[in-house]
Amino acid sequence: QVRLVESGGGLVQPGDSLRLSCAASSSIFSIYNLGWYRQGPGKQRDLVATMSTGGAINYAESVKGRFIISRDNAKRMGYLQMNSLKPDDTAVYYCKAVLGATSYWGQGTQVTVSS
Repeated sequence: QVRLVESGGGLVQPGDSLRLSCAASSSIFSIYNLGWYRQGPGKQRDLVATMSTGGAINYAESVKGRFIISRDNAKRMGYLQMNSLKPDDTAVYYCKAVLGATSYWGQGTQVTVSS
């Protein structure tokens, strides 16, 4: 069982930056693939970025060049640096830890981009 807790969301203006954090309870966080997803109002939950245990990274086209996923296994932390935020980035952001067929989700953190 892995408990994930996201933090760092908030209300920002277009063009601003935010860094989301995902704290994992597992001491073996390093063996889990990490993902960030988001769900906007009235929308399905979509992939934002993933980072494998080996460091392979994948981004949704809509965030390429603006968002950066990273992790610090020693601290059991995952991060999502979000730059040049747009109103379309408004969503609840979730982190996900995956090991084989098993996955765990955090409770989400709200990001609102509005002028």
